[in-house]
Amino acid sequence: MKAPIHLISTWKKASVPLLSLFLVFSAQQAFSATLDVAIPQDSLFDVISARAQKLASEEYIAPKNIELDALNNIEYQDYRSIRFKQDKSMWKDEGLYELQLFHPGFLYKTPVTINTVDSDSKLSRLPFSTDFYQYDGTAAPLKDEIAKSIANKQLGHAGFRLHYPINTTEYKDEVMVFQGASYFRVVGPNQVYGLSARGLAIDTAEASGEEFPVFKEFWLVKPQPEQTNIIIFALLDSPSVAGAYKFSIDPTTNTSVKVDMQIFARKDVKKLGVAPLTSMFYHGENSTKFFDDYRPEVHDSDGLLTQSQDNNWIWRPLNNPSQLSVTSFSYENPKGFGLAQRDREFNNYFDIEAHYHNRPSLWIEPEGDWGNGRVELVEIPTDTETNDNIVSYWVPEKPFKAGDSLKLSYKMTTFNAYLTQHDKARAVRTRIGSAALPGEDNPPPKSHRQFTVDFAGPDINKLSEKLNLNADIQLTTGEVRDVTVQKLPDSLGWRVAFKIAPQNGKPVDMRLSLKLHDKEISEVWSYVWYPNDIK
Repeated sequence: MKAPIHLISTWKKASVPLLSLFLVFSAQQAFSATLDVAIPQDSLFDVISARAQKLASEEYIAPKNIELDALNNIEYQDYRSIRFKQDKSMWKDEGLYELQLFHPGFLYKTPVTINTVDSDSKLSRLPFSTDFYQYDGTAAPLKDEIAKSIANKQLGHAGFRLHYPINTTEYKDEVMVFQGASYFRVVGPNQVYGLSARGLAIDTAEASGEEFPVFKEFWLVKPQPEQTNIIIFALLDSPSVAGAYKFSIDPTTNTSVKVDMQIFARKDVKKLGVAPLTSMFYHGENSTKFFDDYRPEVHDSDGLLTQSQDNNWIWRPLNNPSQLSVTSFSYENPKGFGLAQRDREFNNYFDIEAHYHNRPSLWIEPEGDWGNGRVELVEIPTDTETNDNIVSYWVPEKPFKAGDSLKLSYKMTTFNAYLTQHDKARAVRTRIGSAALPGEDNPPPKSHRQFTVDFAGPDINKLSEKLNLNADIQLTTGEVRDVTVQKLPDSLGWRVAFKIAPQNGKPVDMRLSLKLHDKEISEVWSYVWYPNDIK
């Protein structure tokens, strides 16, 4: 496998590295209708970057929706009844990877263009055909109607998915999927799809509304028969930004995706979100409001994990708040951040369909110097698990203005509960209840809370209960009292219990870590308590 190119992040006025006349000519030819041209793979990212730069210098043109009412108005169940035929998979029986396509329609009304690049660097566009799909049930009459409506036209595709033998050599499971805006999802061995990644987030949680960039065209480099990695290029566009992306996918014990990106600002961006992750948290062990649900917990992720340059770890359990919540963690050149599904016990979900205990965690590891900025966490109230209400991303400190360009690289890796490089004790349970004592005659207000936070790990679990572990608790406002630290039975770790009393109804931002002889031995547990969450 060829080592990936290491790109250092740079801020500058929009300019692509000098391209030869050949590249400029190839860029024009490659994106023509015929695509009868070969472009060296090593140059393809620069060619797409040149096109993105040109797009950003021009007025934005919104993509056109499909002009077929039968697909625009199709119901969810009918859309699900349209399935790609496995025997039509691209590259079938030619190697480790197979490629399948998604039918346009339903929510996916703006088709994308998908090209393949062969070993001779020749580009070929994948046409749409009703022959690729099985139209079952009530969707069956659509086949002839679609075929007749698109005669001599190119409909395009809603996206694509890659199949690879990550669990067994006899079957190729889905390992990655691109579908909708700039969304994509990946899984590792024995995982099922959960949270999503995106190419870019723009103005998330801003009063002016969020902008959703779109991957409008893809180029998939056909792998050699025994090749275990695959490379995908993409062109991104939106009213504010255009950009080029390179994805180097390598499924092994985990699935890793090296992302190289170069984006160009068409206009000023209020908030630029790099390497965004989108997930869902409906309710969990830390929820303080009632959910009429037989399942104890329902979430794709249960916390945000961050790592600083000097190896300080912060764990922030997720919440379904009563109002929009935006939390920031400031860093200089962070080592990583990600959304994790730490709780992987089936008995904590009891869901035999959604398999929340097998949802992937994703870790973003910056490459090069990302400078100053912040990891931002957005939590949005939701009354259903069908809404993705959690977003996290990196916000560079330097504003992204019209005419600017930004080149960044990062590695995204799937994992289960924990990262191997995280060697400190970890917060494994967060539970919240009333601070009142049973039978108390004059109980405190409902906004006063009892917290229990359990820490565990191979090293801390072995410590003697006779040792004096201390809880370092810091609050931005309010008061903390009745702090205790106790070892749990059966090597389950250590529990920190404490009560908080908010002040004047203000949110209480808390940080907690365990110390032994004044040395921090755990990650930092971070949480914000909103007194108004208790009605």
